[in-house]
Amino acid sequence: MPSRAPDPRQLSDLLEVSQTLGTTLNLRTALQRVLAILEENHGTLSGIIALRDDEAGDLAVEAASGGSTNARTRYRLGEGITGRVVQSGRPVVVPRVSREPLFLDRTEVFQRSGRNELSYICVPIRAERRTVGALGAALPYSRDRGYEQEAQFLGVVGSMVGQAVRVHHLVEAERKRLLDENTKLRQELTERYELRNIVGASRAMQQVYEQVAQVAPSSTTVLLRGESGTGKELVAHALHYSSPRAKKPFVKVSCAALPETLIESELFGYEPGAFTDARSQKKGRFELANGGTLFLDEIGELSPAIQIKLLRVLQEKEIERLGSVESIEVDVRLVAATNKDLEEAVRQGTFREDLYYRLNVFGIFLPPLRERKTDISLLADHFVAKYAADQGKDVRRIATSAIDLLMSYHWPGNVRELENCIERALLVCEGGAIHAHHLPPSLQTAEVSGTLPRQSLKDALAAHEKDLVLDALKSARGNRARAARLLHTTERIIGYAVRKHGLDPSRFK
Repeated sequence: MPSRAPDPRQLSDLLEVSQTLGTTLNLRTALQRVLAILEENHGTLSGIIALRDDEAGDLAVEAASGGSTNARTRYRLGEGITGRVVQSGRPVVVPRVSREPLFLDRTEVFQRSGRNELSYICVPIRAERRTVGALGAALPYSRDRGYEQEAQFLGVVGSMVGQAVRVHHLVEAERKRLLDENTKLRQELTERYELRNIVGASRAMQQVYEQVAQVAPSSTTVLLRGESGTGKELVAHALHYSSPRAKKPFVKVSCAALPETLIESELFGYEPGAFTDARSQKKGRFELANGGTLFLDEIGELSPAIQIKLLRVLQEKEIERLGSVESIEVDVRLVAATNKDLEEAVRQGTFREDLYYRLNVFGIFLPPLRERKTDISLLADHFVAKYAADQGKDVRRIATSAIDLLMSYHWPGNVRELENCIERALLVCEGGAIHAHHLPPSLQTAEVSGTLPRQSLKDALAAHEKDLVLDALKSARGNRARAARLLHTTERIIGYAVRKHGLDPSRFK
């Protein structure tokens, strides 16, 4: 029997259905529109699209047309015509619903139609080789209706819906993955930059902790002062992640890293045509940080022109993109940092006095490492644990000789320099402890550290002996017999070395 030529009207309907399903990511809206197309163009009296709910183990009507108020009707698998189609994966054609006991009329289409008879066709919706739902359509009853052709047409529509459902599932799975990943990353950032993760037990650092705890819950502008490498950025992160703005963006700008020609566009954004290369709109860092925290590092490097614009933002709480006259309100908590003497810069006229007072609402001074010697050992142990894990090395401690060297160094690069020293020491260390010779040469030269005078071989051997005995006594908690066993020698020799080098084993108990 020759195949019947496609109905041009049906082809037009299929095209419209395809365009509808392909132009929106809102699945429920798209499905509702598909039913409307069938009703408007194809003459259906009503329709339903039911999809499987794998968690509940049944079917939920996601879209319904024809005046039904029961768009959230549910079916069990195998229940009624809809449940039967999903369970079997085969279409069902009912020429006369009044004679079909499986037609449950959950959506009340027969009741609302006011007709003595209706026809009903239900086809499976398939995605990824499984039946994921069903498309049902009620039609006026006609003895001459071509039910086979109608079922084929609705089957094609059902296939299109199935593809849309598959894409929806992929999009939802990716969205959920990204949300989970985002939540995980946010949690990791929060944990990483919590105040308790800042290492230091000195009195100076205790004061820093108290100040951070005081100001973090507010939106007050904070000015972080201190030498390079003292941890200003770490404190800025702690301020953000300890504040009510923790779930909003944390945006950092290094004012010294950007040339003056770019800093304005980076901070405030620009409109198309604002300058030669401005082909599209770009949001500035203030807009990107809206609702969160903007960290301006090395703020003392800003030019006078940018200082004026920054002052206006702090006063008015609004910005203007380059090339625009429209003001944009921003809600940003500003944290600034500098290693410059801003008071001296104000006196010299290189930094605006009014901006200085706007920034210095709540100042926090981070002390240099040389002024908190008691923290050096804590920081060194922290970095050993960190980089030993990163490098996959079983290095667990720092030898006494290395600690003495670390404690006697003046640390011009502060905590950052200490971290770099420990990372390097881990790279060259082959045993379970970092010794003095593993530290960078800058710490070991007499010119820099003032701690290692020129030694004869005899003196060097004596120093090494002292180092070994100290480490053993420390491990043995001052017990000479245990220390002797650790060094594979006798307690008498250990006693001799203790007297020779003037050691006090009781300090390790």
